[in-house]
Amino acid sequence: MASAVTCTTQSQMTETQRTTYIQAVQSLASEIQSGNVSAVKANTIASVAAQFDSIAGTIQSVAPLIQGSVLTIESIYSLQATDLKSPLDTQFFCSVPGSQLLINISIPQLPPGDYAFTVVHATGGKQPQQMAMILQNDPTGSAQWKLAGVFVRPLTSGGHDGVWYWTQARAYASKKQQWNAFFYYQNAAYLLSPVDFISSPNLEKLQKEMSAVRPDGLPDQEPMKIESNGQIFEITNVHTDGSLGGLDLVVNYKASDVSDPVATRSRNVAVMKALLTQHPELREAFHGLWVYANAENQRPFAIELPMNQIQ
Repeated sequence: MASAVTCTTQSQMTETQRTTYIQAVQSLASEIQSGNVSAVKANTIASVAAQFDSIAGTIQSVAPLIQGSVLTIESIYSLQATDLKSPLDTQFFCSVPGSQLLINISIPQLPPGDYAFTVVHATGGKQPQQMAMILQNDPTGSAQWKLAGVFVRPLTSGGHDGVWYWTQARAYASKKQQWNAFFYYQNAAYLLSPVDFISSPNLEKLQKEMSAVRPDGLPDQEPMKIESNGQIFEITNVHTDGSLGGLDLVVNYKASDVSDPVATRSRNVAVMKALLTQHPELREAFHGLWVYANAENQRPFAIELPMNQIQ
């Protein structure tokens, strides 16, 4: 891990520092909101601008969701790493004087430089979003702060925020409904963490609670197998999705062939029924199920059904 790096929180900054960061963040966030890809790219560091397709796609996806939203800067951290000799996995420990709160920001292979990490909330629009950005002083010592990375996540899923899902997860855990509890914890963690490389005491507590209820046999290194009428299905991934309004559970399984839509749909429904037979409590927690049949060299075949249509 790197040494000789420092983190300064917003309350510890001088007024001049704070104003400089706020102006840079507001400008970039506004350009993202308007979908102005070329303007954002022009204010991006060269190494990132050279491989801009992913960020361009992110901007094009999120801009329609936050049109008319109110942009609020939630947090800014100044990350000093100019003493690094080469790119290095780097941890910044950000503490507020007089508080026990400690934020840990861990950035892999960070090049030497002067950075800022900020989180912006876009609320009041179609779908509330959070945008985390890394800015770099480029060139170092100049007045310019350019984009070095942007990460966008929703603030809500299925009409609820992360704290709501955390509360519901605890309720399901108290009823020994491990599947419901685990996936609600997982959803809470996703909504409450603007990026995967930041941690805090609250997020660590959430992760600990989630680990305690993780069901046995979930697909990880090996697929999860379920049986329906003598046929074995290998489940490769299970996760949640709230993009269509209600919170759905999404299931992916291996298939040998998906070219026959009638037969594949029948198998997908069989997977749904088998999963709900094993875990009937899922009906209580989720709007419906998405099931994807995945065959090699073929486009996945997916169907979605609300719980009341899976009988």
